Amino acid sequence: MIKFLDLQKITEKYTNEIHEAVNRVVDSGWYLQGEENKRFEQHYAEYIGTKYCVGCANGLDALIWIFRAYIELGVMKPGDEVVVPANTYIATILAITENGLKPILVEPKFDTLEIDDDKIEEVITPRTKAICIVHLYGRCAYTEKIGNLCKKYNLKLVEDNAQAHGCYAPIENGKLKIENLRRTGSLGDAAGHSFYPGKNLGAFGDGGAVTTNDEELANAIRALANYGSTRKYVFKYTGRNSRLDEVQAAVLDVKLKHLDEDNAHRQMIANYYYDHITNPLIKLPRRLPDSNNVYHLFPILCERRDELQKYLSENGVQTLIHYPIPPHKQECYQQWNDRSYPIAEQIHQQELSLPISPVMDEKEASIIYSIINSFLG
Repeated sequence: MIKFLDLQKITEKYTNEIHEAVNRVVDSGWYLQGEENKRFEQHYAEYIGTKYCVGCANGLDALIWIFRAYIELGVMKPGDEVVVPANTYIATILAITENGLKPILVEPKFDTLEIDDDKIEEVITPRTKAICIVHLYGRCAYTEKIGNLCKKYNLKLVEDNAQAHGCYAPIENGKLKIENLRRTGSLGDAAGHSFYPGKNLGAFGDGGAVTTNDEELANAIRALANYGSTRKYVFKYTGRNSRLDEVQAAVLDVKLKHLDEDNAHRQMIANYYYDHITNPLIKLPRRLPDSNNVYHLFPILCERRDELQKYLSENGVQTLIHYPIPPHKQECYQQWNDRSYPIAEQIHQQELSLPISPVMDEKEASIIYSIINSFLG
């Protein structure tokens, strides 16, 4: 069986460095809010290209704290609207509704799987305060048009960067210069990151972070995630306990050193898929330059998705669906169940994710594409 993601094998790549880092934490006697957090936050901010990074408990909390901090700072208030893609993972939307804000769902483009920037302006109202883009599957969702809309309507641009660690935004005006390159997570006003174990940059449990260039926002988020405390036993906000622990920070700092190398391997496997999957029953998302896609997932689209998944499983290939039910059809948002977002629904009905990871090889990829190409439906 070719596993969808072999986390044990991924860990083995850097096992000596990881064990050394974990042992250092164990021996230190300091397990929260210590030097490991400071080190990782500094390194990750430098890597993303922002002034500040604030670690927290998970990626959902990272997004929750961004919107909560904007409310505490008077930038937003409950009832304000946030534009968000209709086909995102539900965490993006949970972060909005958790804060009493109103998600405004916008259809994606079928060929990119990302929010359709041609459909955003028509839903903007005087209550709209932000656009939340989601770099879904590892693909950069940012466009110059989205940036211009934020400027035109004075909107905050929030990034959900849970799936795109290390990805770059498209180069504007075709100028490929190092000073023009900006990573996702540094493109807007603030970004939420998830370090769930299966992510391109994954911890040994839950973990998350916010990156931003806004010092006031960063300070508010750091306080909110620490019971609302600005200094010991002094509470400015009604916050919550949402902290990144020292073990996770140490592991993440090790893996961060190898992230670009691991992403390059993912891109190699993805290009192998693009070059060899030829079955007319299979649709592939628009191919992006490698710099704009770090392939957290490799999604394919098939009208007979469930049959294809069964066929692959019977032939020794494990796959997953991201995601089987769109947010507006979930029971937790019953008030939206009668809405229709046909493109998002089509994606959710047809998407299937193939194995891709920094420990896969071309032999495994060739087995997978051969099985796919032999599928007759």
